[in-house]
Amino acid sequence: MAFAELLDQVGSQGRFQVLQTVALVAPIMWVTMHNMLDNFSGAVPSHRCWVPLLDNSTAQASVPGTLSPEALLTISIPPGPNQEPHRCRRFRHPQWQLLDPNAMSTNWSKAATEPCMDGWVYDRSTFTSTTVTQWDLVCDSQGLKPMAQSIYMAGILVGAAMCGYTSDRFGRRLVLTWSYLQLATVGTATAFAPTFPVYCLLRFLVAFAVAGVMMNTATLLMEWTSAPGRPLVMTLNSLGFSFGQALMAAVAYGVRDWAMLQLTVSVPFFLSFVYSWWLAESARWLLITGRLARGLRELQRVADINRKRAAGEALTTEVLLSAMQEELGVGQAPASVGDLLRTPRLRHRTYPSVLCWFAIGFTFYGLALDLQALGSNIFLLQVLIGVVDIPAKTGTLLLLDRLGRRPTQSASLVLAGLCILANTVVPREMEALRSALAVLGLGGVGAAFTCVTIYSGELFPTVLRMTAVGLGQMAARGGAILGPLTRMLAVYSPLIPLLVYGAVPVLTGLASLLLPETRSLPLPDTIQDLQ
Repeated sequence: MAFAELLDQVGSQGRFQVLQTVALVAPIMWVTMHNMLDNFSGAVPSHRCWVPLLDNSTAQASVPGTLSPEALLTISIPPGPNQEPHRCRRFRHPQWQLLDPNAMSTNWSKAATEPCMDGWVYDRSTFTSTTVTQWDLVCDSQGLKPMAQSIYMAGILVGAAMCGYTSDRFGRRLVLTWSYLQLATVGTATAFAPTFPVYCLLRFLVAFAVAGVMMNTATLLMEWTSAPGRPLVMTLNSLGFSFGQALMAAVAYGVRDWAMLQLTVSVPFFLSFVYSWWLAESARWLLITGRLARGLRELQRVADINRKRAAGEALTTEVLLSAMQEELGVGQAPASVGDLLRTPRLRHRTYPSVLCWFAIGFTFYGLALDLQALGSNIFLLQVLIGVVDIPAKTGTLLLLDRLGRRPTQSASLVLAGLCILANTVVPREMEALRSALAVLGLGGVGAAFTCVTIYSGELFPTVLRMTAVGLGQMAARGGAILGPLTRMLAVYSPLIPLLVYGAVPVLTGLASLLLPETRSLPLPDTIQDLQ
């Protein structure tokens, strides 16, 4: 526990923390854009089959008389389920009889149609190019688009597992710097993917790096800030995701080509990679793992930036050994993910914490899919998601200090779940009320996310913090993968997905009451600190 005193000595809420917060939170906004990118780069535009009479000038010249494009469309493309031109079928031969004003629109047989043998024609009025138009991910291939989304989520899941361990082993800043570089280079390469399988592979690697950025950003912010300032910096980190969602809409509105959009959200990470070498490694982690000399240098550097040079010069290796004697005596014993499950106190924290991460990932993507039913255009919808998050997360900051972590975590999850469950009894005709409940539920999820990022870091000791957070991130991505699949239960009843989406956060919120309160407590450094 002595590190808190050392941090206060060199400055725990000074100029260094301000600069560090700006440097770390800015990339979080661009990371969020990668998470939401597929809403725009993978948008599915209106489309129909390519047909000679409409899309081949030679064939058009052979048409007798002068026919309007609407008439040519009528004799070339059958009507779809909503009486608009069918997206996936065309007539084998022009159905001239349909031009007769007395002819019925159903005066043709399915045998007269065929799939789109020569490709598709896309509406490019909104997006000039998307991954869907690039590789024709429509009709029989429409399942490839959600598959790419699942591959991206799987990349974050694997990245969370790997980056948690490597950060506890090799350091937070080193893994963060590598993640910036990987995100910049692989993200840029994704814009030039020659085939869809290569695109999916590159997106997996991008997601792997995204997990490293999110996890190490939160941990560095937490480990360089004292207990009173921790909720504020973690809320700012969480707000980075909210502003990133709104910024995604603005960037996508200006860049309508998927490859250019991919470049726009990837290239800035080269800058993050360059300045990340200035970032300080976690002195807490350095001291706990026995790297005293480097830990001393980092503390003295922070003292200098915080204009406490005298306090920094007063620190010596002997002072650190004396202050951290108990932690250093036990901190160098290797800790592993098995300790999270074997040690009773850790086990009782791990299970409810992982459930909270899972419920947030699962519920968010369930709500995000439901929000498409609001009828807003895709850009406005994206802004709405970000705007709703901001008051929810800033309000959480106040509740964390007044109510504590445990009641805030529980209440935010239960509120989100109850809002979703309420929609099961609201008639579909009352769209305004259903939308309001969905937005309120999304705000509850945003509040729960802010709380769990702070709570998880405070529940676990330094030697296992990144491993525990990585386990939570894995659970969240597992929930994100299962969330969209839950909608398949609607074939049995449209109420089943809503019931599942609502029940999971409610039950998890109740389970979170089993966690201990950590408000105003110093961060534990070793497993023994929890005893």
